[in-house]
Amino acid sequence: MRSTPILRAVDVSKSFEHHRALDRISLEIPRQSIFGLLGPNGAGKTTFIRIINQILAPDQGRIEIDGEPLREEHIYRIGYLPEERGLYKKMKVGEQAVYLARLKGLSHQEAVKRLRQWFERFDIMPWWDKKVEELSKGMAQKVQFITTVLHEPDLLILDEPFSGFDPINTELIKAEILKLRDRGATVIFSTHNMESVEEICDRIALINHGRKILEGPVDQIKKQYADRTYILELAGKHFDPADVPEPPFQVLKSTRDKDTDIVRIKITGDAGINDLVGALLPHYTLKGLREDIPRMRDIFIRTVNAQTPVQS
Repeated sequence: MRSTPILRAVDVSKSFEHHRALDRISLEIPRQSIFGLLGPNGAGKTTFIRIINQILAPDQGRIEIDGEPLREEHIYRIGYLPEERGLYKKMKVGEQAVYLARLKGLSHQEAVKRLRQWFERFDIMPWWDKKVEELSKGMAQKVQFITTVLHEPDLLILDEPFSGFDPINTELIKAEILKLRDRGATVIFSTHNMESVEEICDRIALINHGRKILEGPVDQIKKQYADRTYILELAGKHFDPADVPEPPFQVLKSTRDKDTDIVRIKITGDAGINDLVGALLPHYTLKGLREDIPRMRDIFIRTVNAQTPVQS
């Protein structure tokens, strides 16, 4: 039996004056997954996130949480880290973190207990009694991440969560996000960093001009956009494109690395990988062979460009 998605959007639309920010967006976010919400600037991602957080209301359509219409009390099950961060600079770090935790329904005692555990884990406990304005950008980001997840929400919405972090702290936050998912949380992850999408997202939806133009599991989407291009490592004599009949094969690129040629070849027509290998083996020793699966960055650019009208 299929489990109910933690969040379902059905034909959600939203307009501002003469601009249609969302145009009949429908999607389902599986429970205990990391869901990448992607799109170029102005695509409608932030508007969609604000509707989930009940900051905005849709003009039409609906949002469901666990199969129920979105209600005011659902906000306590959601943790939201916006792209535009904001802490009260004159407040002490610990005092502000406790205040934000209380807003999410935690008692003072429980808030302090959980915060101290997180502060120790993130190595920022010495900053508890210092003012927020004394924090570096990275440390302030850590505090905001902690206050977002502290009440252990079922649904986390993280908008560019790695912004402001160096590589070491990026890996720290990335590991915590994966732990939260493994412990049962669902994460909506909005970012322009396609490498991070490949590393941690289970599923994505790509929005452009307010419309959903692509959705599915990351691995399936990458295979869907594969175009039968292969990368071969060939040893022996120096690679000669004349050894590869064209068509049904197209040599895209070849480079020499010591005694090995790295060659990208695209298969066209009715030929298969066995035909390509058969054409090469009389001339070379095959040291490696793998399909050239496109990266999410390339898929993002290709799909968005295909949907964007060319300006004359």
